[in-house]
Amino acid sequence: MRVQTLTLVAAGAALLAPTTLPAAGATEPVRPLAGPAAPRGEGDVAAADLLAKVRDCAPVSRGRYRTDDGAPATIPVCGTKEAVYWKADMDIDCDGQAGARCNARTDPLFSAMTAYQQSDGRYLDAERLPYIVVPAASARWNHRDHRIGGGSVAAVVYRDRVQYAVVGDVGPHDIIGEASYATAKGLGIRADPRGGGTDAGVTYIVFKDSRVKPIEDHAAAVETGRRLARQLVAGTAAGTTPTPPATPGAGAGVRSGS
Repeated sequence: MRVQTLTLVAAGAALLAPTTLPAAGATEPVRPLAGPAAPRGEGDVAAADLLAKVRDCAPVSRGRYRTDDGAPATIPVCGTKEAVYWKADMDIDCDGQAGARCNARTDPLFSAMTAYQQSDGRYLDAERLPYIVVPAASARWNHRDHRIGGGSVAAVVYRDRVQYAVVGDVGPHDIIGEASYATAKGLGIRADPRGGGTDAGVTYIVFKDSRVKPIEDHAAAVETGRRLARQLVAGTAAGTTPTPPATPGAGAGVRSGS
């Protein structure tokens, strides 16, 4: 965490400034105790409250995923009645419309296409639209079987921040843990397709039956995500039998193209 420091001039001025003592009999003002920390990011639901609801894992995938090419397969997709979720790393997806930060020059794995398109027929804009990537359907797990597809709403949690996003792209069938440039930026993660992202600590919660149309309407995704996040936190995950959570992969390697 970056800590702001005083400049030498400001520090010297502070030391030389006269100190005013309170008058006799005066009392110092009483400062109120700090309350709970306000939610950070786009949500009105705190990251800690969401994470508490997905602390345990009832696997819905028939196998586990890698975080990157060559990494061990350690990440299961977990589920509740309301959502599916996984805990992984974050690689930066810059695919879709080319821009100043996402293009073939900045990203050696850049693709001008995404699995889903905007209402005007163009591919998604990774620089502007927070979206996540789901693995391609396979015998291991098929997101469509859980009523999830393009435009489904996700709450992405990193440290004390919550970023709402949509399912916007499909990646390799055996790799998980990828999101758009805009998603990473909203979470305070370095949004660089070459060396950005983070090796671990990201939780992806995708709400079932939550599709936003048009897919590029981020305000609608935030509104829907906040409502469903409040419901998830207020309710009890039903229909699952929690099991001990799996240990996430040890770190990121080379991102596979999506």
